[in-house]
Parts: sequence; structure tokens; C-alpha cells
Amino acid sequence: MLQATYSKYNLHFKQPAGTSRGVLMEKETWFVKVWESEQPEIYGLGECALFRGLSADDRPEFEKILKETCEGFGSLRDIRYLRDWSSIQFGLDTAIADLNNGGKRIIYPTPFTEGQTDVEINGLIWMGSKDSMRQQIIKKLEAGFHCIKLKIGAIDFDAELDLLRMIRSQFSKELIELRVDANGAFSPEDAPRKLEQLAQYDIHSIEQPIRQGQWEEMSRLCRNTPIPIALDEELIGIEGLNKDKLLDTIRPQYVVIKPSLLGSFSGSWEWIARSRERNIGWWITSALESNIGLNAIAQWTAYILECHPTGIPQGLGTGQLYTNNTPSPLEQTGSTIRYNPQASWNLSPLSF
Repeated sequence: MLQATYSKYNLHFKQPAGTSRGVLMEKETWFVKVWESEQPEIYGLGECALFRGLSADDRPEFEKILKETCEGFGSLRDIRYLRDWSSIQFGLDTAIADLNNGGKRIIYPTPFTEGQTDVEINGLIWMGSKDSMRQQIIKKLEAGFHCIKLKIGAIDFDAELDLLRMIRSQFSKELIELRVDANGAFSPEDAPRKLEQLAQYDIHSIEQPIRQGQWEEMSRLCRNTPIPIALDEELIGIEGLNKDKLLDTIRPQYVVIKPSLLGSFSGSWEWIARSRERNIGWWITSALESNIGLNAIAQWTAYILECHPTGIPQGLGTGQLYTNNTPSPLEQTGSTIRYNPQASWNLSPLSF
């Protein structure tokens, strides 16, 4: 009989992580373990990567649902009822796939998990003071990144424009691709002016310029924007035919796919498939998961890109954020990540 249990774990950032929603010092997460009662030594591991203040399943009864699901796991025949609990579904999907592949942390076997291919990623620049952001940018450029993503909207907008001006004074758009992520920091009234200002610096795209839920305002921006717009938070909590309605109403240039927030792998694939039908671009990114969740997302990304290459760097470079992260077979070299099949998983920090 299948059994499951879970364990809460707090991840600590190496340095404060600034976003337009505030500064993060730590992130709580839950690991879930699945095994057959006859062979408890072989188990699958997943991460229920709840994101406080962002996940649609950030509700008081979250841990109660997770506990009840694990306690009754042996009698479950279908976990699709967890569609309203995206991060729990993501963790269980990962753990079950891991167990089905021998409990070796292989979620989607591909040439990537054999160490034969890699995935290109962007370099992430956190919000902070102008000097701290400048230092982050310099380090990413020195590390060989060809795509830089800046979180904007927390410091003075003119100072953020200065940073972009500094980059463009040294690196053309052919050498460095620039993305920005506003996390909904602009008002609908100010957004057109700020997009025009940003456009001076050959910006590849801007994620979520205004807060989610303003479909008509976002649609108007997407129709008239000088910079391609990517929907991020806008997708969270949208299910079924409402996905079609949102895409048809807003008509964004891109969507950003975060499996732990969008109904796990199946829900995320729905967004990709429906976007492809409408010639809307996409890329996949993490949502501050530990290496357990990041490993699963990287493997799924490599699996998807085998059949549907985008040519766009993915947002999977978050494995170095925490002081107490779990070990990982993902090795980052410059602007790519590669899976090391020989890497060992020392999971002693976890307790179930």
C-alpha cells in the first residue's frame, strides 16, 4: 500500500530578497515523502512549495489539507481534487513520479537527467539599493550570463532606469538580453509612461507591469505597449475555461509558467498548450522552491523543451539563494544548468 508523510522546513535566504511585495528573509516549505509499505527504503520525494501572499492555496487550512491527504494516501485513487491546492499537488506529483522511477530523484527521464544536455537560464537581480543592484549586475555579467532579469518597482524608478542605462552603455541587446519584472508595482495610469521610458533600453519583456485582476487595463497595455508584456501573477488561481477567457481578453505577448503555483505539471502544460494555440510565447521559471522542487521543475522543463524549444532562457537559477538548501544534482555553469547523474543526495537535514 502507498503511504505518505510530510515535514515542514524553513529556508533561510543568504541575503534579503527584495520584491515589490516586501523583503523576504526566509521561506517556509513542506517536503512530502511517498513509499510502498513493503519497501519503505525506496521512496519518492516532493516539495509542496507554498508561497505566502502569492499562492492561491495560501489559506489557513493548507497544512490541514496536506495532513489529511497524507494520512489517507493509501486509499486515494485520484489527486485531481487537489487542483485547488496547487503546491500540494505539485509536491505529490513530484514524489509519485520519483517513486515510479525508482526513488532516485528522477522525475522526467531525458538526456538532461543523463547529463547530456543543459538548459539555458537567466541571471536574477534582486531589488535593493542602487549600489547593491549594480554589484549584482556586474557579478552576473562577469559570470557569463547572456540574459539578465531585474526586479523593479521597489526603489526610485529613475535609479532603476540609471541601472538599465549603465548596462546598455556597455552591452548591446545583441550581447545582453534584458528582462524586467515589476510584480504589479505600476498603476494603470503610470504604466504607459514607464513602459515608454523602459523601451529606450531595448527591453526584451516586462513581467506583470500592473497588479493582477485588472484584465481590461492589462489588455489595453498589451495592445499598445512598446515592450512585450509577460503575465505572471495574473495566471495564478485561474482554472478551466477561464484560462481561455483570460488569454483571449488580455492577449499578452508572453506567459510565465511556475508549476508549483499553476496546478503542477498538468496545469502548467495547459497554459503552454493554450498559449501556443494563440502564438503567445512562454518560458518556465521557479518560484523560490528548494532544490527538491527546483530539480523537478528543471527536469520537466528539459522534457518540455525537447519537443517545444523556445530559444528563451528559463528562470531556473535560484538554487544558490539559501544557506540551508537541500543538496542538488543541478550544476550551474555560467548561464546554463546541467544535471550531474553522479551527484549524491544527502538528505540528512530533512526529518520525517
